[in-house]
Amino acid sequence: IAAYAQHGHGKEALQLFKTMQLEGVQPDRMTFPAILNACASMAALSEGKVIHGSVTEKGLESDVVVGNAIINMYGKCGTLDDS
Repeated sequence: IAAYAQHGHGKEALQLFKTMQLEGVQPDRMTFPAILNACASMAALSEGKVIHGSVTEKGLESDVVVGNAIINMYGKCGTLDDS
């Protein structure tokens, strides 16, 4: 996911993330920043909000790297107030 996101392939990163979840693989504190960065690069606000919800459910908002990725995603989507 991180490689896709870093190389401008946000759609592929999102698809891999969805596939991962369908197969029962749970995202963690390393996965969330990568997928949030993919959302940020595509300004995919609706997907980013869903992922933010998952972060909240898992109690990972206080993780500095995850929190920064959330803020970055909302900022790049033009809705920093939502962060």
